[in-house]
Amino acid sequence: MLPEASIGIFDSGFGGLTVMRAIHHVLPHENIIYFGDTARLPYGSKSAETIIRYSLESSSFLIDQGIKLLVVACNTVCSVAFEQLQKSCPVPVVGVIQSGIEQVVKTSHAGCIAILGTRATIASGVYQQQIQQRLPHADLTAISCPLFVPLVEEGYGEHPLTELVVQEYLHPLRLKAVDTVLLGCTHYPLMQTMIQKSLGSQATLVDPAPACAEHVRSLLAETHLLNQQTALPHYQFYVSDDPEKFRLLGKTFLNYPIEHVVLKR
Repeated sequence: MLPEASIGIFDSGFGGLTVMRAIHHVLPHENIIYFGDTARLPYGSKSAETIIRYSLESSSFLIDQGIKLLVVACNTVCSVAFEQLQKSCPVPVVGVIQSGIEQVVKTSHAGCIAILGTRATIASGVYQQQIQQRLPHADLTAISCPLFVPLVEEGYGEHPLTELVVQEYLHPLRLKAVDTVLLGCTHYPLMQTMIQKSLGSQATLVDPAPACAEHVRSLLAETHLLNQQTALPHYQFYVSDDPEKFRLLGKTFLNYPIEHVVLKR
Protein backbone atom coordinates (compact mmCIF):
# COMPACT_ATOMS: atom_id res chain seq x y z
CA MET A 1 0.00 0.00 0.00
CA LEU A 2 1.42 3.37 -1.05
CA PRO A 3 1.21 6.50 1.16
CA GLU A 4 -0.13 8.36 -1.90
CA ALA A 5 -3.22 6.09 -1.98
CA SER A 6 -6.52 7.71 -1.03
CA ILE A 7 -8.46 7.65 2.21
CA GLY A 8 -11.95 6.24 1.58
CA ILE A 9 -14.95 7.79 3.34
CA PHE A 10 -18.56 6.68 3.11
CA ASP A 11 -21.88 7.78 4.50
CA SER A 12 -25.54 7.38 3.61
CA GLY A 13 -25.51 10.86 2.10
CA PHE A 14 -24.06 14.28 2.80
CA GLY A 15 -23.32 14.09 6.53
CA GLY A 16 -19.95 12.37 6.16
CA LEU A 17 -18.67 15.50 4.44
CA THR A 18 -18.37 17.07 7.91
CA VAL A 19 -15.89 14.29 8.73
CA MET A 20 -14.09 14.81 5.42
CA ARG A 21 -13.84 18.51 6.27
CA ALA A 22 -12.22 17.67 9.61
CA ILE A 23 -9.80 15.23 7.96
CA HIS A 24 -8.82 17.86 5.39
CA HIS A 25 -8.12 20.28 8.25
CA VAL A 26 -5.58 17.99 9.96
CA LEU A 27 -4.34 16.18 6.82
CA PRO A 28 -4.42 18.80 4.04
CA HIS A 29 -2.36 16.73 1.58
CA GLU A 30 -4.24 13.43 1.76
CA ASN A 31 -6.14 12.23 -1.31
CA ILE A 32 -9.75 11.29 -0.52
CA ILE A 33 -12.48 9.28 -2.23
CA TYR A 34 -15.96 9.92 -0.85
CA PHE A 35 -19.05 7.82 -1.47
CA GLY A 36 -22.54 8.96 -0.47
CA ASP A 37 -25.27 6.35 -0.81
CA THR A 38 -27.84 9.01 -1.64
CA ALA A 39 -30.24 6.61 -3.37
CA ARG A 40 -30.87 4.75 -0.11
CA LEU A 41 -30.68 7.42 2.59
CA PRO A 42 -31.46 7.75 5.39
CA TYR A 43 -29.93 4.62 6.93
CA GLY A 44 -31.21 5.48 10.39
CA SER A 45 -34.72 4.19 9.73
CA LYS A 46 -33.61 0.90 8.12
CA SER A 47 -33.34 -2.55 9.74
CA ALA A 48 -29.97 -3.76 11.04
CA GLU A 49 -29.77 -6.40 8.30
CA THR A 50 -30.33 -3.79 5.58
CA ILE A 51 -27.79 -1.37 7.09
CA ILE A 52 -25.17 -4.13 7.21
CA ARG A 53 -25.81 -5.08 3.57
CA TYR A 54 -25.64 -1.48 2.36
CA SER A 55 -22.46 -0.89 4.38
CA LEU A 56 -20.66 -3.93 3.00
CA GLU A 57 -21.59 -2.88 -0.55
CA SER A 58 -20.35 0.68 0.01
CA SER A 59 -17.08 -0.41 1.61
CA SER A 60 -16.48 -2.94 -1.18
CA PHE A 61 -16.84 -0.19 -3.77
CA LEU A 62 -14.23 1.96 -2.01
CA ILE A 63 -11.85 -0.97 -1.50
CA ASP A 64 -12.02 -1.56 -5.26
CA GLN A 65 -10.74 2.02 -5.76
CA GLY A 66 -7.48 1.09 -3.98
CA ILE A 67 -7.92 3.03 -0.74
CA LYS A 68 -5.41 2.70 2.13
CA LEU A 69 -7.85 3.32 4.99
CA LEU A 70 -11.64 3.34 5.34
CA VAL A 71 -13.49 5.95 7.40
CA VAL A 72 -17.07 5.05 8.30
CA ALA A 73 -18.51 8.56 8.57
CA CYS A 74 -21.95 7.40 9.66
CA ASN A 75 -22.97 6.84 13.27
CA THR A 76 -25.79 4.51 12.24
CA VAL A 77 -23.38 2.22 10.36
CA CYS A 78 -20.85 2.35 13.20
CA SER A 79 -23.51 1.36 15.73
CA VAL A 80 -24.82 -1.56 13.67
CA ALA A 81 -22.20 -2.80 11.18
CA PHE A 82 -18.76 -1.73 12.40
CA GLU A 83 -17.54 -5.18 13.46
CA GLN A 84 -18.63 -6.72 10.16
CA LEU A 85 -16.75 -4.00 8.27
CA GLN A 86 -13.58 -4.53 10.29
CA LYS A 87 -13.70 -8.26 9.56
CA SER A 88 -14.37 -7.89 5.83
CA CYS A 89 -12.05 -4.98 4.92
CA PRO A 90 -8.38 -5.57 4.03
CA VAL A 91 -7.47 -2.04 5.19
CA PRO A 92 -7.79 -0.34 8.61
CA VAL A 93 -11.32 0.86 9.43
CA VAL A 94 -11.99 3.99 11.52
CA GLY A 95 -15.42 4.99 12.83
CA VAL A 96 -16.90 8.05 14.50
CA ILE A 97 -18.43 6.45 17.59
CA GLN A 98 -15.31 5.78 19.65
CA SER A 99 -14.02 9.26 18.87
CA GLY A 100 -17.30 10.75 20.09
CA ILE A 101 -17.25 8.75 23.31
CA GLU A 102 -13.69 9.81 24.11
CA GLN A 103 -14.61 13.45 23.59
CA VAL A 104 -17.72 13.19 25.79
CA VAL A 105 -15.69 11.66 28.62
CA LYS A 106 -13.19 14.52 28.40
CA THR A 107 -15.88 17.20 28.16
CA SER A 108 -18.56 16.28 30.70
CA HIS A 109 -17.90 17.73 34.16
CA ALA A 110 -21.28 17.08 35.80
CA GLY A 111 -22.12 13.76 34.11
CA CYS A 112 -25.48 14.94 32.79
CA ILE A 113 -25.23 13.88 29.16
CA ALA A 114 -27.64 13.82 26.22
CA ILE A 115 -27.13 11.66 23.14
CA LEU A 116 -28.86 12.69 19.92
CA GLY A 117 -28.97 10.24 17.02
CA THR A 118 -31.00 8.37 14.44
CA ARG A 119 -33.48 5.69 15.46
CA ALA A 120 -31.01 2.91 14.62
CA THR A 121 -28.14 4.52 16.52
CA ILE A 122 -30.19 5.13 19.65
CA ALA A 123 -31.87 1.70 19.48
CA SER A 124 -28.48 -0.03 19.24
CA GLY A 125 -27.54 1.36 22.67
CA VAL A 126 -23.87 1.52 21.69
CA TYR A 127 -23.30 5.08 22.86
CA GLN A 128 -25.29 4.56 26.07
CA GLN A 129 -23.49 1.36 27.02
CA GLN A 130 -19.98 2.58 26.29
CA ILE A 131 -20.41 5.97 27.96
CA GLN A 132 -21.94 4.28 31.02
CA GLN A 133 -18.93 1.95 31.20
CA ARG A 134 -16.59 4.94 31.23
CA LEU A 135 -18.81 7.13 33.43
CA PRO A 136 -20.84 4.72 35.65
CA HIS A 137 -22.65 7.49 37.53
CA ALA A 138 -23.56 9.57 34.48
CA ASP A 139 -27.17 10.62 33.94
CA LEU A 140 -27.77 9.72 30.28
CA THR A 141 -30.69 10.76 28.10
CA ALA A 142 -30.78 9.31 24.58
CA ILE A 143 -33.13 10.87 22.04
CA SER A 144 -33.78 9.69 18.50
CA CYS A 145 -34.30 12.56 16.06
CA PRO A 146 -35.42 10.97 12.77
CA LEU A 147 -36.41 14.23 11.08
CA PHE A 148 -33.04 15.92 11.52
CA VAL A 149 -31.33 14.13 8.62
CA PRO A 150 -33.96 14.83 5.94
CA LEU A 151 -34.17 18.46 7.05
CA VAL A 152 -30.43 18.89 6.67
CA GLU A 153 -30.39 16.96 3.39
CA GLU A 154 -32.96 19.41 2.01
CA GLY A 155 -30.88 22.40 3.07
CA TYR A 156 -33.07 23.40 6.04
CA GLY A 157 -30.35 23.24 8.71
CA GLU A 158 -31.10 26.77 9.95
CA HIS A 159 -34.72 27.15 8.80
CA PRO A 160 -37.51 28.22 11.22
CA LEU A 161 -39.19 24.86 10.56
CA THR A 162 -36.08 23.11 11.85
CA GLU A 163 -36.14 25.22 15.01
CA LEU A 164 -39.65 23.92 15.79
CA VAL A 165 -38.56 20.31 15.23
CA VAL A 166 -35.50 20.80 17.45
CA GLN A 167 -37.63 22.24 20.25
CA GLU A 168 -40.03 19.30 20.00
CA TYR A 169 -37.33 16.61 20.11
CA LEU A 170 -35.29 18.27 22.87
CA HIS A 171 -38.29 19.01 25.09
CA PRO A 172 -37.35 16.17 27.54
CA LEU A 173 -34.04 17.96 28.26
CA ARG A 174 -35.53 21.23 29.44
CA LEU A 175 -35.85 20.15 33.07
CA LYS A 176 -32.37 18.62 33.12
CA ALA A 177 -29.09 20.41 33.76
CA VAL A 178 -27.46 18.88 30.70
CA ASP A 179 -23.80 19.83 30.47
CA THR A 180 -22.76 17.79 27.41
CA VAL A 181 -24.66 16.89 24.23
CA LEU A 182 -23.24 14.32 21.84
CA LEU A 183 -24.17 14.97 18.22
CA GLY A 184 -24.49 11.31 17.30
CA CYS A 185 -24.98 11.84 13.57
CA THR A 186 -22.64 13.54 11.12
CA HIS A 187 -25.50 15.69 9.81
CA TYR A 188 -26.20 17.29 13.16
CA PRO A 189 -23.27 19.78 13.22
CA LEU A 190 -25.14 21.72 10.54
CA MET A 191 -27.95 22.17 13.09
CA GLN A 192 -25.59 23.20 15.86
CA THR A 193 -26.92 26.76 16.09
CA MET A 194 -30.52 25.57 16.53
CA ILE A 195 -29.58 22.87 19.06
CA GLN A 196 -27.44 25.27 21.10
CA LYS A 197 -30.21 27.87 21.11
CA SER A 198 -32.71 25.30 22.39
CA LEU A 199 -30.47 24.02 25.21
CA GLY A 200 -28.69 27.18 26.25
CA SER A 201 -25.03 28.07 26.64
CA GLN A 202 -24.48 25.74 29.63
CA ALA A 203 -24.57 22.70 27.33
CA THR A 204 -21.40 21.87 25.41
CA LEU A 205 -22.05 20.24 22.04
CA VAL A 206 -19.66 17.46 21.03
CA ASP A 207 -19.03 16.82 17.34
CA PRO A 208 -17.02 13.56 16.94
CA ALA A 209 -15.56 14.59 13.56
CA PRO A 210 -12.41 16.43 14.77
CA ALA A 211 -11.47 13.58 17.13
CA CYS A 212 -12.10 11.08 14.33
CA ALA A 213 -9.76 13.05 12.07
CA GLU A 214 -7.04 12.97 14.73
CA HIS A 215 -7.51 9.19 15.01
CA VAL A 216 -7.03 8.88 11.25
CA ARG A 217 -3.82 10.91 11.41
CA SER A 218 -2.43 8.82 14.28
CA LEU A 219 -3.25 5.54 12.53
CA LEU A 220 -1.66 6.61 9.25
CA ALA A 221 1.45 7.77 11.11
CA GLU A 222 1.72 4.47 12.98
CA THR A 223 1.46 2.48 9.73
CA HIS A 224 3.82 4.82 7.83
CA LEU A 225 1.08 5.69 5.36
CA LEU A 226 0.96 9.46 5.76
CA ASN A 227 1.13 11.16 2.39
CA GLN A 228 4.36 13.16 2.43
CA GLN A 229 3.65 14.90 -0.87
CA THR A 230 2.82 18.61 -0.66
CA ALA A 231 0.88 18.86 -3.91
CA LEU A 232 -2.80 19.77 -3.84
CA PRO A 233 -4.88 16.73 -2.82
CA HIS A 234 -7.08 14.88 -5.28
CA TYR A 235 -10.70 14.56 -4.17
CA GLN A 236 -13.17 12.22 -5.87
CA PHE A 237 -16.89 12.15 -5.11
CA TYR A 238 -19.28 9.32 -5.95
CA VAL A 239 -23.00 9.02 -5.19
CA SER A 240 -25.70 6.46 -5.95
CA ASP A 241 -28.27 9.10 -6.98
CA ASP A 242 -28.67 12.77 -7.99
CA PRO A 243 -25.04 13.89 -8.37
CA GLU A 244 -26.04 17.48 -9.17
CA LYS A 245 -27.90 17.89 -5.89
CA PHE A 246 -24.89 16.48 -4.07
CA ARG A 247 -22.56 18.88 -5.87
CA LEU A 248 -24.68 21.92 -5.01
CA LEU A 249 -25.60 21.06 -1.42
CA GLY A 250 -22.31 19.37 -0.58
CA LYS A 251 -20.38 22.62 -0.35
CA THR A 252 -22.59 23.58 2.62
CA PHE A 253 -21.20 20.60 4.52
CA LEU A 254 -17.65 20.74 3.19
CA ASN A 255 -17.07 24.51 3.08
CA TYR A 256 -15.37 23.73 -0.21
CA PRO A 257 -16.84 23.87 -3.73
CA ILE A 258 -17.38 20.47 -5.35
CA GLU A 259 -16.69 20.62 -9.07
CA HIS A 260 -17.58 17.12 -10.18
CA VAL A 261 -19.60 14.22 -8.77
CA VAL A 262 -19.74 10.79 -10.40
CA LEU A 263 -22.88 8.67 -10.39
CA LYS A 264 -21.93 5.15 -9.27
CA ARG A 265 -23.62 2.57 -11.47
